[in-house]
Amino acid sequence: MNNDYLKLAVSAAQKAGEYLKQRRDIRVDEDLMHDIKLSTDKAAEKIILDELFPSGLFVLTEESGIVGNESELKWIIDPLDGTVNYFKDLGELSCVSIALYKNNEPLIGVVNRFVAEELFVGVVGNGATLNGKQIQTSGVTKLNNAVMATGFPNAFELSNDNLIYFINRVKRVKKVRMLGTAAIMGTFVSCGRVDLYSEMSIRLWDVAAAAAIVKAAEGAISLKAHENDKLFRCDFACAATDELLKEYEYA
Repeated sequence: MNNDYLKLAVSAAQKAGEYLKQRRDIRVDEDLMHDIKLSTDKAAEKIILDELFPSGLFVLTEESGIVGNESELKWIIDPLDGTVNYFKDLGELSCVSIALYKNNEPLIGVVNRFVAEELFVGVVGNGATLNGKQIQTSGVTKLNNAVMATGFPNAFELSNDNLIYFINRVKRVKKVRMLGTAAIMGTFVSCGRVDLYSEMSIRLWDVAAAAAIVKAAEGAISLKAHENDKLFRCDFACAATDELLKEYEYA
């Protein structure tokens, strides 16, 4: 059964990526305080929903929210993660992100970096691949040896207290990188390009596929949903190893 769902997810991610790669009819539909919404977000979402429709499963997606009746199995979709990067012609730092979850547990993750022509696929229990080749995390176990990716999501309040908290969390790592695309930063943990990724108050669809891919690559993940939150925010971290994740979370 998972193989059929995997084929659907890969096909949907590839078709949406092909559309986005063409950069047609890009229009700003919403200009928000710390983000934008493009016409292409909606168009890519329609391509994905049409492709996943035969599965009959519940869908949670960034653009339309909840689609269908809630069920044990659900798709979680971000049709275009890194929208600002895409708009600024930094397409190599944007992607399509599709995940399949059973209740709150990741089963499948697909992240398509359509400009970079990199397709990350993870099936929990069966490993993770990049363009069909097996990948694994870096194996780094200590914060002082770790390259960390992070960012400030839209819901993160840039208060003095929060910034001090952020500095205290990251000052022990070797290097910090901010790429502006949660799905890519998380997925990069799965192949060793970074060792640790974390963001607070991030939306579930931004990290759902990355969580599945990192777990499939035998990395460690921590996904803590905010209670009674209709905006689907969570605190998320993933790391190359359990040891690294534990040291970060208790730093």
